Amino acid sequence: MSEKTVRHILGLSGGKDSTALAVLLHKEIPEMEYFFCDTHKELPETYEYLDRIKARLGIKIHYLAAERGFDHWLDVYGGTLPSPKMRWCTVQMKIKPLEQFVGDDEAISYVGIRADENRDGYISTKKNIKPVFPFKERGLVKADIICLLEDTGIGLPDYYRWRSRSGCFFCFFQRKYEWIMLAQEHPDKFAEAVKYEQDHKDGRQYTWNEGETLLQLLERKDEILAEHERAMIKHEQMMAEKKKSAPNLPLAEVLDSVLEEEDDELPCLACHL
Repeated sequence: MSEKTVRHILGLSGGKDSTALAVLLHKEIPEMEYFFCDTHKELPETYEYLDRIKARLGIKIHYLAAERGFDHWLDVYGGTLPSPKMRWCTVQMKIKPLEQFVGDDEAISYVGIRADENRDGYISTKKNIKPVFPFKERGLVKADIICLLEDTGIGLPDYYRWRSRSGCFFCFFQRKYEWIMLAQEHPDKFAEAVKYEQDHKDGRQYTWNEGETLLQLLERKDEILAEHERAMIKHEQMMAEKKKSAPNLPLAEVLDSVLEEEDDELPCLACHL
């Protein structure tokens, strides 16, 4: 009797780390199954980036989605928008579709968490899904990930011009500057996020940012953009100082050392499989 087949799965988020993991493993594990948990609330740039990954690596991506969409679950949860304290979107639109995709099969899930990160990522409660962490096992850090993407020509997704993470366009973990940029880059998406704040049958008000609506945030646009500009100047100064102190250090490693000193928390772990 032959041994039971073990599936190899890798979740793509539309971000740099999961993409670099696909670059690292696509030849090493040709039977890998790649999937993307599609909430249908993603940025257009995310889908463009996934198309680029497929073309460059010659892989197929399974697009997984909840049987019922965001609006259904919003209604189920009484109009309460997802938040750091109630991440129902992660459970209903990311974790459940993934676990349905795997079913009862034995599976190894490859997770793109780097050796320089202090987090575990999504660990399934299902005993048949075993997580492994190739970056951690090989000691690969942020500089290595950037090099992997540059070497293949995939590069970074276009939204990195103004946004630091993949995820839904109304992700509640966005920085205030990123909300302002969403209004500029995708005014239709920003308007949809505003509508979610305003439409509640029970008369209660829910906001994506604690204590401030998106329209109030937009009123402070100039202040927020100025704060971001000051942060960028500080970032460039740090880059210049690092490069000056270690002139022979590759640019990717300079960037890595600077980013280590900045806030790089990634709270919504299952959205970044």
